[in-house]
Amino acid sequence: MALTEELPARAAPRADHDDSAAIARSLREPQAFAVVFDRHWGRIHAFCTARAGAAGEDLAAEAFRVAFTRRGRYDLAFVDAGPWLYGIATNLLRNHFRGASRGSRALERAAALDDAGRADIEPLALLEAQMLGPELAAALGQLSAADRDALLLRAWGELEYDEIARAMDIPIGTVRSRIFRARRRVRDHIAEEEL
Repeated sequence: MALTEELPARAAPRADHDDSAAIARSLREPQAFAVVFDRHWGRIHAFCTARAGAAGEDLAAEAFRVAFTRRGRYDLAFVDAGPWLYGIATNLLRNHFRGASRGSRALERAAALDDAGRADIEPLALLEAQMLGPELAAALGQLSAADRDALLLRAWGELEYDEIARAMDIPIGTVRSRIFRARRRVRDHIAEEEL
């Protein structure tokens, strides 16, 4: 799915896929959380590995560990735990890239001495460029972290706007603004590159 295109609407979760019931049951019987894991592992794993490569596997596993630890705070009014899990995964990804960028700053400073043109590229953009490919990374690198996360939750996580709002703990209007702004900037970047 292209980052600048709208996704078709996803079907609502099936009635027999009540994550809130599984999470509530897991408070008494911890092994019941396996239902949530089985339902969501594939999508969370794909989302994390798309952004972080091999490290994404560990990040996806960590997302479920964090979710299991915090399951007592889950809002049982929401039947689908997917947005909650994507929110946890997004935060872990952001922390992963921050930590990796801190660890690689010395290397980047040395590279900047050799290549003055790279000195103004933020470390997060360089790390994502390695994972996503140069064209997509360049377009995404122009976005704020918040805009990039919202866009990737929509494009790669295939979340609806209300689900992104839950995942990022922001109002739905803010989600709309971030995605609109991100798509416009990605389209503009691609148009400039094609000239």
